[in-house]
Amino acid sequence: MRIISGKNKGRKIVTPANLPIRPTTDLGKESLFNILNHYFYFNRISVLDLFAGTGNITYEFASRGAVQVVTVEQHHACVAFIKKIISELHYDNVQVIPTDVFQFLSKCQTQFDIIFADPPYTMENIETIPTLVFEKELLKPDGWLIIEHSKEHDFSSLPQFYQHRKYGKLNFSFLVNFTSNNEE
Repeated sequence: MRIISGKNKGRKIVTPANLPIRPTTDLGKESLFNILNHYFYFNRISVLDLFAGTGNITYEFASRGAVQVVTVEQHHACVAFIKKIISELHYDNVQVIPTDVFQFLSKCQTQFDIIFADPPYTMENIETIPTLVFEKELLKPDGWLIIEHSKEHDFSSLPQFYQHRKYGKLNFSFLVNFTSNNEE
């Protein structure tokens, strides 16, 4: 795993073999951030990384200067690994929350510019993530929820659906908290 851009560009991070993870591929991550580059100034945004695993996405946002990255992961070894790496890389803009994602979402009262969710592909209730995010109003106006998922999931019927991108077996669905400047 490597950091693609920002102050730690090119930095390789070796993950322990015993972590129960499926990291976002470098191709998928690079494609995702190429899209985000067109819509966001990273040094002005707050990010929520759900099901963080190794922290792969967290490090990318932190390296690019995100104002705040909140990382939620419940597996103890993953949490310890993320804390070790953010300490080594001196990321004081990252907060690690060691808890269940659904418990966190039900209690969260903070809004974010980007929420990235990479749940286990076989996990039940993946479809409830957008419901929780939008009902709790966890996205700022024009904020994005990005869900990494398998081909078995389809979020295109949701009113907030913006686009779907596929990179091999990797799928990203983008949902947006649309706002209108024409409200009267």
